[in-house]
Amino acid sequence: MEKIGCICVMKDLYKAITELENSLEELYSISFNEAMVLCSIGDEKVSAGTIASRTGLRSSHLSKVLRSVEEKGYLNRNFGDKDKRQIYFSLTSEAQSCLRKLKKEELPVPKLLEEFFK
Repeated sequence: MEKIGCICVMKDLYKAITELENSLEELYSISFNEAMVLCSIGDEKVSAGTIASRTGLRSSHLSKVLRSVEEKGYLNRNFGDKDKRQIYFSLTSEAQSCLRKLKKEELPVPKLLEEFFK
């Protein structure tokens, strides 16, 4: 594939992901990145580093997303048992409810992304 062809395919993928994010915002009032954070935490207590590695978000961007999720009342901050400087994140009951809905309910999937959801 020529180099410009790759960019054109990525453009279409980006557009489809944006469409998916718009559906998330409309139906659940959360962004794509916020949903990824919820999914990456699940039922665990995890560090920001773990969330970053699971989502692929850079630290600077992740801190903004974590702040946004926390402002929505979806995150608990817990200090580490052994090292009080370490912070671990877990989901509130409201966030767990939202995550269950995300997993259970149908989200309109853009045609280009359908093959990834089979």
